[in-house]
Amino acid sequence: MGSSGSSMLRPAAGRSSLVVAALMLMGAGPVSAGATSSAGSHPDLSGVWTWYIEAGKSPFARAGGGAELPFTAEGRKKVDEYRALVTPTSDNPGAHCLGSGMPESMMFSGGYPMEIIQRPEQITVVYEAHSEIRRLYLGTKIIPESDRLPARNGYSTAHWEGQELVVETASLKEQEDQGYAHSDQARISERYRLTRDPKGVKVLVAQMTLTDPLFYTRPVTAEKKWALDPKGILLPYECNEEAWLDRLEQLKKQQAGPPVAGQH
Repeated sequence: MGSSGSSMLRPAAGRSSLVVAALMLMGAGPVSAGATSSAGSHPDLSGVWTWYIEAGKSPFARAGGGAELPFTAEGRKKVDEYRALVTPTSDNPGAHCLGSGMPESMMFSGGYPMEIIQRPEQITVVYEAHSEIRRLYLGTKIIPESDRLPARNGYSTAHWEGQELVVETASLKEQEDQGYAHSDQARISERYRLTRDPKGVKVLVAQMTLTDPLFYTRPVTAEKKWALDPKGILLPYECNEEAWLDRLEQLKKQQAGPPVAGQH
């Protein structure tokens, strides 16, 4: 997204930028013919998905190209205040091991893959970046809005409309610290469908609509595509490990005490 408001990611142990780039360029290999769930009524979205790269297109571009987001005066004011606060130090949530939150966790995630685990009553989405997890609840698993707690990824409900999965997310926290800044009144709608490209690669397409009258003068739309990686796995993302090891070194030095005069 390239926005100065985006959540930058702290590199995770075990996955180098070269591996990420390779995953992005490789796309997906051969896939099995089955495209529906065991129930046979809906597509099976299960598996590990990596960025789908189209020639000349950004994999996380907003619909309509790079046009400025249609902020309200209040939305622009809050975003500008946030950027003025963090820009001098280059601080960002990812550098402090805080996940992106919606919709950036879905739209960006730093090029890391995601895994979908599909059950009839719940679809779980695990983003390798920061090990962020979204749970999309269906049917009787959905709880009343009065019982939902605000979170950076919100609370997501889902249902099927034919071969498309429709996801509605609300109960969000206000966030100025991502490329799609929004208030706590924001609502995000996603529509997922499976397709194949001319080379036969299995592609998952998501269309996102962000509605937030406090931050935007009109709905914001974007599209994201992933390619299935049949042999893909998610690697551990231990963002806090480096900070913990640094802390242990500090404790060892404190325990040893100051150097004794005359010793080297």
